[in-house]
Amino acid sequence: MTVSQDLSILSLITQASVLVQLVMALLATLSLVSWYWIFRKWFQIRAARSKTNEFERDFWSGGDLNALFQSASAARHHSGGLERIFESGYREFTKLRAKSHDQSATIDGARRAMRATYQREVDDLEAHLAFLASVGSVSPYIGLLGTVWGIMNAFRGLSNVGAATLAHVAPGIAEALVATAIGLFAAIPAVVAYNRFAHDIDRIGIRFESFMEEFSNILQRHLR
Repeated sequence: MTVSQDLSILSLITQASVLVQLVMALLATLSLVSWYWIFRKWFQIRAARSKTNEFERDFWSGGDLNALFQSASAARHHSGGLERIFESGYREFTKLRAKSHDQSATIDGARRAMRATYQREVDDLEAHLAFLASVGSVSPYIGLLGTVWGIMNAFRGLSNVGAATLAHVAPGIAEALVATAIGLFAAIPAVVAYNRFAHDIDRIGIRFESFMEEFSNILQRHLR
């Protein structure tokens, strides 16, 4: 076998020690799962942004609030987060207005209903972001564990060799560095995706909060 064949990536993985192989398998699994959630969250956030834009166009076009409410109620399971916030707030507003003449209590009740729905929507958008953050922070250290173990094995092997050369330690060190490389391959996309998604969700959350304040003012004018 030539040195280039011995040091090929596949050969290094198959000939690595059991612990290093377990580390590589764990990192590969974390990488695959993180990529699954990266694509899932990307599509989810893109859909949330699109539905938010669509509802804002409909709302600010001057349409009737009752018609918007009926439309949101009929398509509750297919509507966007902003539409569900509007629907919950307007539902509570109409219910409290029919029961009480206290304008402040009516507006406060609508705000609480919108705030509760807002929190559920943001929690749904933020789901599994903690997993991406954990993969990004832990994977390099898991890879480092495999690296340290591989280097230890490589130097332990020198005790049985009379004249130590680079050819004796190169395979062990190379397999150790493969573990580090896989750890970085798992960590870097997860960190980049987490930061991007956290920023996008913050922007969507700000739009939700701005709408809640503006809609509360509209409801207050309806009571006068």
